[in-house]
Amino acid sequence: MRKKQTLSGLFVAFLLIIALLTPAGSQQEVVLTIREGVPAISLAVPPFIYDASVSQAKEAAETIHKVLQADLNYSRVFSLVPQEHLSYIRPLNPKEIFFKDWESIQTRILVVGEITQAREKIVFEAKIYDVKSERMILGKRYQAEPEAFRLVAHRLADELLKIYGERPYFTTKIVFVSSRDGNDELYMMDYDGANQTRLTFNKWRDYMPAWSPDQRAIVFTSYRAGNPDLIILYPYEGKMVPVSTKGTNFSGAFSPDGKKLAFCSTRDGNAEIYVARADGTNIQRVTYNSAIDTAPSWSPTGREIAFTSDRTGFPQIYLMGAEGGNVRKVSFGGNYLDSPGWSPDGERIVFVSRVNNFFDLYLLNLKTNQITKLTETKSRNESPSWSPDGRHLVFSSNLSGSIQIYSVDYDGSNLRVLTSQGENKLPNWTN
Repeated sequence: MRKKQTLSGLFVAFLLIIALLTPAGSQQEVVLTIREGVPAISLAVPPFIYDASVSQAKEAAETIHKVLQADLNYSRVFSLVPQEHLSYIRPLNPKEIFFKDWESIQTRILVVGEITQAREKIVFEAKIYDVKSERMILGKRYQAEPEAFRLVAHRLADELLKIYGERPYFTTKIVFVSSRDGNDELYMMDYDGANQTRLTFNKWRDYMPAWSPDQRAIVFTSYRAGNPDLIILYPYEGKMVPVSTKGTNFSGAFSPDGKKLAFCSTRDGNAEIYVARADGTNIQRVTYNSAIDTAPSWSPTGREIAFTSDRTGFPQIYLMGAEGGNVRKVSFGGNYLDSPGWSPDGERIVFVSRVNNFFDLYLLNLKTNQITKLTETKSRNESPSWSPDGRHLVFSSNLSGSIQIYSVDYDGSNLRVLTSQGENKLPNWTN
């Protein structure tokens, strides 16, 4: 793998090793939009109140407010009341909320925050109100130092998601590969690109990382022993455990319950898919044919696996039972499809398709068999990974010239770049 060129999906790792060539093909028919159909919840976040005599109170109030607003705006669950609308109502008094004022500017949920100090730490107290019923539905109190102000905002945003039965994800991390320090190493960052942190330190290439569901472990491929081995890293414990060191080993993926691990290996001579316990023991082969089978992705139930195979001549997307039975092709048309990723709701699979030498992301609706083209940038858009709530994806692209990591909503809107230093690829966002 060359440092200056991104992977063309997980399947290409084997193309580079085995030198299998596949020609470009024609584009599939697509449906261009997906509609959620659920109106967003109107929410107001007026500027937080703070004691100007408290050191760093202003910084805390402004940072937490800014990050919280960005989180909620990104969620697609909430619709923020514009700040300029606040000028039409009386100044906020946290001890006496005038709910009719907030209702007059179409506010359903009100978030009130106040900064104080206790034991030399900043204290942030948040109260969440349902405006129509005029009652507080949640109260939270956080103590934090400056380096944790952003985390406080993310935690409160998660609490707001949980109120409405949504899966919280603002405190989750994205793991990825970066060459910014001269070698392909593993890094992790917040969902919004902040706090980018290096995880591995060696002179060998590390790539294709994937989180465990609890984000306590990362499975990845490394050349540190001179062979592409599959390794589990426990970043918070500082230890690594080899999983598969025979043959070429790629595409590790933890099952949704965290008890199993699927991966691709040539340990028996051909690129096949294997399933093991989460610690790498009890390895069982689940595919048997002369084709290349790779890129396993678990269904949310853990009962099925999506994968890439060229058993019909060109890479296509297949499904099978977790033990290898009931194999069937679910992609039709096109002659280069790769990197399937099962959505958290189990209804869609994202994948990469090459058309006219451009790589774009597509969504397959498993209920309707409709294909939706997600990106249209005439660049290399690869390695998609779902957010835990299924409303967003991260992927790598050379859209800006260098390879960087982007996020996009699942209807193709809200494209934004998350990285800028060096070249960055192969993101994985646990779901």
